[in-house]
Amino acid sequence: MQNIYKIASIACMMAGIFGCTNLEEKPIGVLAPEGLFNSPADVNVAVLGSVGLLATEALYGRQFVSALMLRSDMADIGDRGTPAARQQMNDFNMDDNNGMITVFWPVWYQVISAANAAISGAESIQGSEVQLNPLIAEARFMRAFSYYHLVRNFGAVPYIDYFINNPESIKTISRTAEAEIFGKIIEDLEYAKQWLPDVRPNNIRTRATKGTAASYLSSVHLTLANYPKAYEEAKWVIDNRTSFGYALLPDFQGLFNANTANGLQEHVFAIDFLGLQSGPGNANIDYMASMTGIRGATPSGWSVIVPSMMVFDTWDDRDYRKKVSFDSEILMGTTIRPFSAFVNTQRPHIAKYSRFPGRSQGEMQFSDHNYADFRYAEVLLIAAEALGEISGGNAEAVGYINQVRARARNEAGVMNTFPEDVQPGMGKEAFVNLVMEERRLELAFEFKRWYDIKRRNLGTQVFTGANSLEPHATFSEARDYLMPIPRQELETNPNLAPQNPGY
Repeated sequence: MQNIYKIASIACMMAGIFGCTNLEEKPIGVLAPEGLFNSPADVNVAVLGSVGLLATEALYGRQFVSALMLRSDMADIGDRGTPAARQQMNDFNMDDNNGMITVFWPVWYQVISAANAAISGAESIQGSEVQLNPLIAEARFMRAFSYYHLVRNFGAVPYIDYFINNPESIKTISRTAEAEIFGKIIEDLEYAKQWLPDVRPNNIRTRATKGTAASYLSSVHLTLANYPKAYEEAKWVIDNRTSFGYALLPDFQGLFNANTANGLQEHVFAIDFLGLQSGPGNANIDYMASMTGIRGATPSGWSVIVPSMMVFDTWDDRDYRKKVSFDSEILMGTTIRPFSAFVNTQRPHIAKYSRFPGRSQGEMQFSDHNYADFRYAEVLLIAAEALGEISGGNAEAVGYINQVRARARNEAGVMNTFPEDVQPGMGKEAFVNLVMEERRLELAFEFKRWYDIKRRNLGTQVFTGANSLEPHATFSEARDYLMPIPRQELETNPNLAPQNPGY
């Protein structure tokens, strides 16, 4: 296991040296890279700084991933006493000064800044390709990873791919077109795929490998509806899964047990938090279990992010993944009571992060979780969806779905009969719809559903349609597929205008 506390401290140091807290301020790192980097070990520190920043409260500890969950149709506001910024994010009525965005926007640019510093540092020192190119590759992966999240949520954003040693260079920076950003993301991931190792020492899943880069390439191409390339990259990962150490975990519950979460064979890329630890700059602070699970002194169901009853009621009770994903009853004293007895939010709560948080404080804060941003099951689902778009539900495409479903039938070692295998022969539209539903259930509450809604243009259907799981009459396709550029950025630098439509 990585020493996350140490890495988080390095991350905060790198943010101070190389990052800018937001784009309207002068960057602190104004030294030339040759004055900061003297060896590959120095470059590795910068890379670790970029990686470590993901495990902060602003990104995977709460703010960013909460925003992704609230934008989806799988997670609603539970406690309406929660701050307005969360309610606005969920209800599609926020303005360009939303408090969640103003927290996570600058931290993504700190991640990018540390990655750019590592790349420039590697280019400024002496060393062999074998020594330096894998470090550059990991930094380029982190840069691509960051921009992939930014471009999907904000569209055209400022694209910075150089070490900032002159504050004047970014004072008038403008936004880069989405197509150009996606092109640069693909370039970085292809370089990472070429130079990263197949596996990491000690089976670490929080640092990228060839398989990680290829998996994200498959996702990027799927987002761009380049289905042949998406299939090609996913198939390459599947064909080389043994080299990368990838496989489905036998028991679905095991994916969400923080006590045994390190080095899981299904994790393609994970963000690792270390229980009961914190660092400067909100490093290693994780609140997701208490944001989503049953909490309160009773406990009584006080969480912020709680699915609607429709999400729970329409999920087949025979699906073991439903049992893993929800808590629908609680122990109150010595009595087990159903969710109808909850004092505050009388709905089943998300259990993926609260049931087994490992070492944690109070109401499951500062947990031991490894949050999977990508797992092997999603590689299989991408291969199925992409191939389905090309050839419909043929035997190969169906086979990928059935691997995921076969694992879902294993309830702690007892084999069930549900969900049944899919049979070959479905037409393209029907099969792709089936894959999307499988993604919704398999990846429920794992920060993926909003991206699926956006790339498939499902917003009007899932938020205003007759069968909406979480109705939001305020949803607007013209506005809500993008979040607003933070107002303070536009006020400081008018070259970032125009604001995204509707804000």
